Amino acid sequence: MDGILEKAAVRRFIDAADSLGVKGQINILADTARTAIDAANGLGIEVGQIASSLIFKLPSGNPLLIITSGRHRVDTDLVAKNLNIAELGRADANYVKEVSGYSVGGVSPIGWITTPEITLIDEALNDYEVVWAASGHPHAVYPTTYNELITCTDAKPMVVGD
Repeated sequence: MDGILEKAAVRRFIDAADSLGVKGQINILADTARTAIDAANGLGIEVGQIASSLIFKLPSGNPLLIITSGRHRVDTDLVAKNLNIAELGRADANYVKEVSGYSVGGVSPIGWITTPEITLIDEALNDYEVVWAASGHPHAVYPTTYNELITCTDAKPMVVGD
């Protein structure tokens, strides 16, 4: 796990976190945190405490960031309806890297190279005192809170799944 904190994407996260006043420090996990289940197992917490950063394409072609609880899947039809758009476009790994600067499995909610057009946060994350999000690498996560995520990302709370 040597060298993770020196990776460019992790450094970008650290710079963003510092400028935003994020309090939580990066934890390096021995096993990958590519999925919410992996991250929860590595941290010994409930899967719902994992704040996954999922990216979709809006009709404009710009990114939509949904910070969702690991305890459920995003209901794309529900989100599209709530945003008054026809549908959410799927984002492949290349698009994710291009707009966020992060690789799939390590996408942080902050420190993006392109600001998302819209950022939503799953109201289910408010059920937890502490939630964990990726910090630029599949083995790197940091503790945060629902309110801190809203403050740092200007996210709009929404029910995004069940």
